[in-house]
Amino acid sequence: MKSKYILAIDQGTTSSRAIIFDHGGKIISVGQKEHEQIFPRAGWVEHDAEEVWANIREVVAEALSKGNMNRHDIAAVGITNQRETTVVWNKETGKPVYNAIVWQDTRTQKIVDELGGGDPDKYKEKVGLPLATYFCGPKVKWILDNVEGAREDAEAGKLLMGTMDTWVLWNMTGGVEGGIHVTDVTNASRTMLMDLKSLQWDEQIAKDMTIPMSMLPEIKSSAEVYGKGREGGFLRDIPIAGILGDQQAATFGQACFEKGMAKNTYGTGCFMLMNTGNEIVPSKNGLLTTVCYQIGDQKPVYALEGSIAVAGSLVQWLRDNLKMFDSAPEVEELAKTVDDNGGAYFVPAFSGLFAPYWRSDARGALVGLTRYVNRGHIARAVLESTAYQTREVLEAMEADSGSPLAELKVDGGMTANETLMAFQSCQVGVPVVRPKVAETTALGAAYAAGIAVGFWKGEQDVIDNWAEDKRWEPECDQDERERLFRNWKKAVTKTFDWVDGDVKE
Repeated sequence: MKSKYILAIDQGTTSSRAIIFDHGGKIISVGQKEHEQIFPRAGWVEHDAEEVWANIREVVAEALSKGNMNRHDIAAVGITNQRETTVVWNKETGKPVYNAIVWQDTRTQKIVDELGGGDPDKYKEKVGLPLATYFCGPKVKWILDNVEGAREDAEAGKLLMGTMDTWVLWNMTGGVEGGIHVTDVTNASRTMLMDLKSLQWDEQIAKDMTIPMSMLPEIKSSAEVYGKGREGGFLRDIPIAGILGDQQAATFGQACFEKGMAKNTYGTGCFMLMNTGNEIVPSKNGLLTTVCYQIGDQKPVYALEGSIAVAGSLVQWLRDNLKMFDSAPEVEELAKTVDDNGGAYFVPAFSGLFAPYWRSDARGALVGLTRYVNRGHIARAVLESTAYQTREVLEAMEADSGSPLAELKVDGGMTANETLMAFQSCQVGVPVVRPKVAETTALGAAYAAGIAVGFWKGEQDVIDNWAEDKRWEPECDQDERERLFRNWKKAVTKTFDWVDGDVKE
């Protein structure tokens, strides 16, 4: 009996999902469960890795049950994950030694400063990344330095580290009973520990960060059979054959296979990737150089990336912290009660500013307030902030790559917000295009796994399956567009130098 479907596990920042796709790339069923966001101190963000793993087992069972199928219907499993979130666990007990430290967490600032010795670009030529709290290496060092007994166990070869894909794969393939300790090139390229050219761990950087090489997973391509499911039985013997960090997975799912094609994903944060082909393009404008994907033993494809820390999570903040509405989609209704932002600008530098600034000393600011400003203006300023940040990243990308963008493919939850999408097109000055399947992150992981096992032939099948849902053309007054953006740039400067050296964060 030929298996008819591919299962993607999407381990995201706020929830874990299992989505089953058919050969046409259409969604058959979904299981989803949120996990707790743990904030022990200001600037600290953690997840309970065991809770996440329990949720994954639950959502996979839910997706299979809703789709009225069993494991024999599944040809392969792909994994995609929130990147940079780092877990360290004991391979003998299977227990994490500490909560997973999330990509948004800023506790490693001191470690980052010490490693750089005043040069944030110390490793950039090799790894494509500036020294920042965002990446994995310093998080591992923090755990080894601060958790009792962790360093001794690490030196004794008892501890493993990984991004969430590695943790999930290890557990799915048996855990303490022979679990496979592997990551893919896209996730490895976010650790600060992998050489972009050789696609191997750099021993000197690992030594600088005092991380034993025995902790690091084996680096493989994004589409090959890593192992078969053993845990729990419901995915027993099913090949796990695709791994891509979430933003690279979305790029793959959006069929951005040509050099110069770009997509922007609107999720917790906002992430724009531009395919640069087999060429490693160093950034002079505050972007990251990263691996886009690698299929089997083919040459790796690289990308430039602009990472924005806060996008959808700002809407969540209005909902949960300020109680301005009950559900996230209501932000659009509120924003539509006004014609413009009323002069208000919201710079959501909650954990510093990512691209193109890389200012860890920045904090959020709501500026330009007068007595005229109401809830509607603030809701509008929240949506606009995502569009302005995206424009800043796009301009940096065009400067680095030397190629102007013809259109911007978009995906993620916030693309349902038509007010934002129309404003986005106005700000970037090119058409904004949303695909029929907005779940391109999970879809990309499914495609990688399906290609590895021959379920799909290759990239052409992905291109053939991609279909446009809606397109927004840039329709706005040019002078007004530039005035708004000019004021945004001014607002951003008001967030700098906020963190005082003596402030406890």
